Amino acid sequence: MNLYHLSEESGIKIFEPRPSPQHYENINGNAVFAVNDIMLHNYLLPRDCPRVTYYAKADSFQSDIDKFIGNTDKKYIINIEEAWIERVNKTKLYLYGMPAESFELLDEGAGYYISYKPVKPVDVIKIDNLLTEIEMRNAELRILPSIKQLAGEVSGSSLQFSIIRLKNAI
Repeated sequence: MNLYHLSEESGIKIFEPRPSPQHYENINGNAVFAVNDIMLHNYLLPRDCPRVTYYAKADSFQSDIDKFIGNTDKKYIINIEEAWIERVNKTKLYLYGMPAESFELLDEGAGYYISYKPVKPVDVIKIDNLLTEIEMRNAELRILPSIKQLAGEVSGSSLQFSIIRLKNAI
């Protein structure tokens, strides 16, 4: 299993556990977050960029798939606001490979893992073009004027979803 941490900061030598940016009942203290390779596409954006992401599960209703995913050959959908597209185009990210042995699963649907210990990355890759990287990972990026209504609608659907940094949305 490959785990990663994405950052706009280069040269990180060690990741120290920090408070979680949001409340999780399963987190007991400061932690280092990582995401698996399958869900990495959700984090190929500037850290503060609000987004609504989702995909169909085996038990998702066809009506939800039709409404939110529609006719696309991509498995994963990422929605951001048009106010962020210029920053997305300018941002460079650093993909830090993380050693899996110190991590435990936090949320399978989101691909989140945590470690309560400091973690030294095993490697780092600079990503210059976020849009290309997202597309290469079987994800479709959709640009909307606002994602707030979509966030409310998709959270009531049968899809697997993740809503990130909604407080930064218009």
